[in-house]
Amino acid sequence: MVLQAEEGLTTPSVRVLVATAVPAERDAVARAFPEAGAQVRLPGVCLVRTGAGYDLLAGGVGPALAAASTATALTAAALDGSPYGLVVSAGIGGGFPPEAPVGSLVVADAITVADLGAETADGFVPVTELGFGSVTHRPPPSLVRAVSEATGARPGTVLTVSTVTGTAARAAELRARHPRALAEGMEGFGVAEAAAAHGVPVLEIRAVSNPVGPRDRAAWRIGDALAALTEGFGKLAPAWECWNTHDQ
Repeated sequence: MVLQAEEGLTTPSVRVLVATAVPAERDAVARAFPEAGAQVRLPGVCLVRTGAGYDLLAGGVGPALAAASTATALTAAALDGSPYGLVVSAGIGGGFPPEAPVGSLVVADAITVADLGAETADGFVPVTELGFGSVTHRPPPSLVRAVSEATGARPGTVLTVSTVTGTAARAAELRARHPRALAEGMEGFGVAEAAAAHGVPVLEIRAVSNPVGPRDRAAWRIGDALAALTEGFGKLAPAWECWNTHDQ
């Protein structure tokens, strides 16, 4: 079954590709499923295939490598005659306080690249205002609502950055440009670009490991965030069942 953007995850034959940055995030997702994962090697990438209909990919850090790895997996599945019906960008990330505290989950209703554009004397100009490309992908609203209800994840904008925020000034600048931003990561927009090229809907789920702002590794709670990611994916089955055939 090929799942178009307006269709729902109501059939067990639908395949879901979960793209994380690093193996620790992939393994946190895998722990949500009781079935042992089998490795599937593709050119340049390796998938962990669960018996629950999920293929898990540790595609690398940053939007470029995430896009390339996701596109490889999507192309291989399409050529094999068993395309994916949904792509999920998942992992840990920074949260904008106080809306997204450490240990909480965020689900993107907008996946926005924050630093693709040009610096000018009047400030940052996104690439769309230069006449190129896109800066935002929007997951299916009904799916975002279903995931939020099933997991308790807060919906909002998740920013994709190529450089992790490390100062209060940068955090304030991002919030001024993106007032609905709840979290930042480094892969979501790249994953979304690959999914869009294949006409497959996309979702982004982030577990918050640290506040966005001054870089303080001692304040990071990576273990707590990975545990939240596992718990969140363990609750997603009702979301797939509730995803309506049309966005509401």
